[in-house]
Parts: sequence; C-alpha cells; structure tokens
Amino acid sequence: MKLRAATWALGGLLLFSVPPYGRAEDNPPPAPDNTERNKDTSMTADQQGMSAADTEMTKKIRSAIMKDKTMSVYAQNVKIITRNGQVTLEGPVRTEAEKTAIEKTATDVAGAGNVMNHLTIAPPK
Repeated sequence: MKLRAATWALGGLLLFSVPPYGRAEDNPPPAPDNTERNKDTSMTADQQGMSAADTEMTKKIRSAIMKDKTMSVYAQNVKIITRNGQVTLEGPVRTEAEKTAIEKTATDVAGAGNVMNHLTIAPPK
C-alpha cells in the first residue's frame, strides 16, 4: 500500500511539473541574426530572365567560355545571369586573365555597358 501511494505521488509530480523554461511551443528559441549575411545583394541563378533573348544570350556566353580550353574549371562554372539584356558575372576564377577573358566574351555578346563583372580571383590551392 505504501508503495502504491508513493508511486501515485511520484506520477502526479511528474505529470504536473513544468520545467522552469516552459514548453518549447510557448518559448521558441530566438531567430538567428542573419543581418550581415543578408546584406549580400549578389544575383542568384533564380533571377535569370526567362525571355528568349535572355536565355539565348546566357547560352552564347556559356558556350564561348566552354569552348575555350584554357579556362579552368572555376572559370567554366561562373554564374552568368542575364536579365533584360543585362549580364551579371559572379563566382571565382583562377587568374586575372580568366576574369578579363570572361568579361570580354560577355561584352562581345551583350554589348558594351551591359555587363557587370563580379568575378573574384580564387586563392591558390
């Protein structure tokens, strides 16, 4: 009998006790502060224009880069984002020569004043 009473008392205590911080639903953890990360205003691939002219321009630039066998894998994988005839180049390349060559290729296709070069030179391996 004493064992049964002690079991009920302990069960009741466990059932009705609430941790000092409350339930997780009542006190969600604070949201992470991504202020610094969110200041990045670079373009992303999902901002590519879907018009026939934009996709064709991107295709021509990518094809020209891929045909140049002197380009590193980094250079072959740069982001090329075309929207309303404006081309944005982003990503790392291995050398200043690659950066210049890619910008020239994009300018030849898109025209002067229509290319924003945000390419960076990757540190050596």
